Amino acid sequence: MRYRRFGTTGVEVSTQCLGTMNFGRLGSTDPDDNVRIINRALDGGINFIDTADVYSHGESEEIIGRAVKSRRDDVVLATKCFFPMGDRLQRGSSRRWITQAVEGSLRRLGTDRIDLYQMHKLDWNTDLEETLGALTDLVHQGKVLYLGSSSFPADWIVEAQWAAARRGGERFVCEQPQYSIFARSIEQDVLPACQRHRMAVIPWSPLAGGWLTGKYQRGQEPPAGSRYDPTSPFMQGTVSSAEDRSSPARFDAVDALRGVADQAGITLTELAMAFVSSHPAITSTIIGPRTMKHLEDALNAADVDLDADALDAIDKIVPPGTDMPGIDHFTQHPALLPAARRRL
Repeated sequence: MRYRRFGTTGVEVSTQCLGTMNFGRLGSTDPDDNVRIINRALDGGINFIDTADVYSHGESEEIIGRAVKSRRDDVVLATKCFFPMGDRLQRGSSRRWITQAVEGSLRRLGTDRIDLYQMHKLDWNTDLEETLGALTDLVHQGKVLYLGSSSFPADWIVEAQWAAARRGGERFVCEQPQYSIFARSIEQDVLPACQRHRMAVIPWSPLAGGWLTGKYQRGQEPPAGSRYDPTSPFMQGTVSSAEDRSSPARFDAVDALRGVADQAGITLTELAMAFVSSHPAITSTIIGPRTMKHLEDALNAADVDLDADALDAIDKIVPPGTDMPGIDHFTQHPALLPAARRRL
């Protein structure tokens, strides 16, 4: 395992971050298995764990708290808030909800501080300065050490830096975007913005929901329990339509990428993980294992490097700064929704 400096902080994190969206009743339903996966990840050199209050409605945080109880000082622990945890008052990025949400996460994680507290999504309906003010207070209280954003558009990443400077408050030191061979549009603006502001970047979905493992086969239904299984709780919002999920372009790209991996003498999974890690803006790649085998496959990719020939070959299959069909970065402005565009 390798380690990189976390933005401008003095912290060093592993180049893989254990993502835990699959832990709990909406993913892997055996808490004991989840604990074993967490401990194997830590034994394998990972020192960075990412979760969110909404993952299995707090169950993921509870599992992590149980797993790291005796190893808390060896772990950089990150969680997020924004998505609904109850009624209309228990969501979003208002000062009122943030001050409640952080207490719930601290309790479930069984810790006295959260190393990285992130806004899970941009809240278009709340003044950004209100959000940053509430988060700054949490830092001053010692409940949170560092602040981050997730799936923010590039212009709002910059605006958040300016807002923090205007208020003399704490700034976001990290952004968590979607990034993979299939989702490269952030290379145009998000990654350069993060580099300009010396922010850490911890991308999610490096395997494009499993597409870049080769698990999805042309002409066949997605495997049961996979991200693109129509019955999966995670499918909604991941792609825009069934047509996008079965796009021939996706299967053609996977076939071509498998050839690149074979030429490099590595697996398709290792190719996909190494591609994300190779970008100079990337600090740590979030892996999301549901089983021990998933974890071992990810750990095997931790030290894989791609040469220029492999990177050039990938660029020919999916050009830099572009996305494959059906990718959603969850950054659409509400003004573009149909109701907002009706000129009545």
